[in-house]
Amino acid sequence: MAIELFTTVLPLMILGFGYFSGFASNASVGTAFVRQLGLNGASAHTVEAAFGTSKALQSSWTVIGLAGWLVWGIPMAITVAGMFAKAWQREQFSMPQRLGRGTVWFVLYLTVLVVRERIAFGTSAEPGPQVGLYLVSLIPVWLFWTLTPVLLVRDGSRGRKFLAQAGLAGLLIDGVILALGTRIVLPHLLTGWTLFGPIGVAMAVMTWCGVLGFGWVITACFSAVLWERSAPIPVVVAAQSDA
Repeated sequence: MAIELFTTVLPLMILGFGYFSGFASNASVGTAFVRQLGLNGASAHTVEAAFGTSKALQSSWTVIGLAGWLVWGIPMAITVAGMFAKAWQREQFSMPQRLGRGTVWFVLYLTVLVVRERIAFGTSAEPGPQVGLYLVSLIPVWLFWTLTPVLLVRDGSRGRKFLAQAGLAGLLIDGVILALGTRIVLPHLLTGWTLFGPIGVAMAVMTWCGVLGFGWVITACFSAVLWERSAPIPVVVAAQSDA
């Protein structure tokens, strides 16, 4: 899953940055990473040098170009669908269903990434308002992980009023723990790897993609536990026995 995150989600995020920057020749996603992670010195310089300018991305901003990157995300979406089915102790969907539902989930995930970043970082650079904006940005994260079982788990909408508690797992792990880890741990990881130049930056980011993938596994298991603890026992038993 780490490789799929690295080869699909990251390129699409970079393309999205290029689009929102107007594919300016003086804009670089490396500069955005440096600002958001609070890097400085040699580490900041190496990270900025590892990424090209947004202008070079314009040729890939086409239907065919975007579709090519999205296709790489399909295996990851199928993997995530199977992971949630096992965590929730449900029978997996058929391969065509996993493909369709997983693709919808993946597109929704990318949308939430964009919305979340635009809310948290796109409107203000002041430290004070960012705290409030960060809290607001958690709302789409919670909604996404609340809807995830409905998309990826067979009969996942059963006991739907208890799915909100399951969504808290994603909010806590993806929205808080991993988000804070990205701001606190990833800069130190980059500092250690940037001695190797651009390839070191790639290795650090790929390592962190592995951490994100592990976080998704924990989210699937934790959300299932929260749903089972909050839903009535007859609902839980019926959902798992029918599946």
